[in-house]
Amino acid sequence: MRALTEAEVRASFVNADEGELRTLEMPHDFVLVDWDYLDFFAWRDPSAAKRGYVLIQHEGGVAGVVLRASESGRGRSGMCNICHTMQPGNQVALLSARRAGEAGRRGDSFGTYICADLSCHENVRLAHPLAPNEVRSPGQVDFRLDGTRRRMEAFVSRVWAQD
Repeated sequence: MRALTEAEVRASFVNADEGELRTLEMPHDFVLVDWDYLDFFAWRDPSAAKRGYVLIQHEGGVAGVVLRASESGRGRSGMCNICHTMQPGNQVALLSARRAGEAGRRGDSFGTYICADLSCHENVRLAHPLAPNEVRSPGQVDFRLDGTRRRMEAFVSRVWAQD
């Protein structure tokens, strides 16, 4: 991603109202973000436990969506639909976003199960231990990165779609 200012971040949200933008809190380490390393930028709001944000590059610009988290804490493990990593049940949550435009004003939303802390970008880069007979090709990590980026872009596009 290209580097963004706080003003650019606030202006990028397609499904936020003025109140949400006014109370949006940037992550504490925002000035330290390594933008060249990111395929998308996601964080949970430090002041609102059930709110999160995702930014992706889209058609030369940046599109952002405000997310709402359900209660996590299920007893069994679950898989994140973005990074496809298995997590303990309390680390996967249903995150939904109000649709943009008229659909959102009618109350339509779209959601999926995502890593509760929105750490998909980091999770897909973690080195997983190999089984004794498993051989990992160099392209496997790139394949996982591309898939994670594509799935997050598809999620944001579904929120942004003006049906």
